[in-house]
Amino acid sequence: MVTLRTNSLLRGARLAALPGMYAGRTALGVAKKVGGAPAEAVAEEVQRRTVEQLCRTLGELKGGALKLGQALSVLEAVLPEELAAPYRATLNALQHAAPPLPWTTVERVLVAELGPDWSTRLTLEHAPAGAASIGQVHRGQWRATADADPVAVAVKVQYPGVAKALQSDLRQLRRIARLLGHLGHLADATGLVDELAARLDEELDYEREADNQRRFASAFVDDPMVVVPAVHHATSKVLVTGWLDGIPLSSRIHDAGLTRVERDRIGTALVHAIYAGPELTGLMHGDPHPGNFLLLADGRVGVLDFGAVHRLPGGIPAPLGRNAALVLNGDEAGLMEAMTGLGFLAPDAPVTVAEVIDYLSPMSEVFRGSTFTFTRRWLREEAVKLANPRSSSHTVASHLRLPPEYLMLHRVALGLVGLLCQLEATVPLRAMELRWSPGFRDGMAEHLGVDSDDLLAQATTELALRHGGPTARPVRPARKGLVAV
Repeated sequence: MVTLRTNSLLRGARLAALPGMYAGRTALGVAKKVGGAPAEAVAEEVQRRTVEQLCRTLGELKGGALKLGQALSVLEAVLPEELAAPYRATLNALQHAAPPLPWTTVERVLVAELGPDWSTRLTLEHAPAGAASIGQVHRGQWRATADADPVAVAVKVQYPGVAKALQSDLRQLRRIARLLGHLGHLADATGLVDELAARLDEELDYEREADNQRRFASAFVDDPMVVVPAVHHATSKVLVTGWLDGIPLSSRIHDAGLTRVERDRIGTALVHAIYAGPELTGLMHGDPHPGNFLLLADGRVGVLDFGAVHRLPGGIPAPLGRNAALVLNGDEAGLMEAMTGLGFLAPDAPVTVAEVIDYLSPMSEVFRGSTFTFTRRWLREEAVKLANPRSSSHTVASHLRLPPEYLMLHRVALGLVGLLCQLEATVPLRAMELRWSPGFRDGMAEHLGVDSDDLLAQATTELALRHGGPTARPVRPARKGLVAV
């Protein structure tokens, strides 16, 4: 068994060594080229070995290191196919393959958190069902009281010392983020590391996570597409929730056996889980990587891990949806006024409105028809545009300034798009945006000269006919504050 390394010097040394290993492999590659090896084969070998070493190190260290790896795994669809295979095999393995802690260590946490008599209420399988970044999950049986009937549960136990490990990781992860820029079109991940640093303290508090999950479980009860397990008990380092029998999306997202209908249904459920959350709960699930979703036998998708959420008591921010509507409708003056007024662009930024519209066109393209099919090819083409210094998209991106309150929303959107492109799913995104994004709905209503409530009713009816369930409920106003469920 592998235990969590918490010594800051050892963890820092493991992470700090990775850029040097990459440089060494690159030098070796140059030597091989001089010796006559084909350049393409040498480059691919350097890429493959570097990614394997990176993922192995992130997985073994757990903590913030593994968290970064999991977040990056959803961007695999950006890579050219000749490089995607090694990323796919190693990054997707991070979803469930972190080496587990020994049972004796788990038991010490249970005694500390639940008391020495914890086994009178809880029985656990010693082998973990899953091991992730800051904790591992065991299947078990829970009794709310001594004489209550047992229920099947998933028990998440936090790794001892993980908080110390996170503090060490975050000092080194920016170097790893820069390294990723050399490995393909993932670009620099420094902003992602900064966000992880800001959010990981929240993720360490399982009582806070339990409150988040209760909100989602209540909001999505009897949902035809999404299932959220109930919370039975929580302490700061142990979380007991209902057990879901399902197959991790990470193990099937690249399965050729998934039918087109299944892929479309899964993709639509993922969008529904992310889009509907802000209005129904005041929260947005903030970690859409494949290991956090289960494919259930009845066709629904189970949603896990509510440690990272974005608090949106007013629903999806109206300016984001409104900007999408402005681009879709070609409102150049309105768009530039909005971009500068919100601080996305400086008033004197040396970009034209045509360049801005070209940069934002993917954001509106997905809403142009009644459905949109997400593909790897589409995502790669957009990534290549951003990476090309001579492209207008690259120019706009270099002057774009995303306000801090939108950073997590941006990452969630990128993660969701990455999942949809890996699935190559066709999703009724226009109706879903009209239903759950008030800014987009109001912007489209203004452009079309119709009442916003009429668009809401039409979208609600369309989604209810497609899927039934919560989209057919009476429309609820956005919450004004966060209320305990």
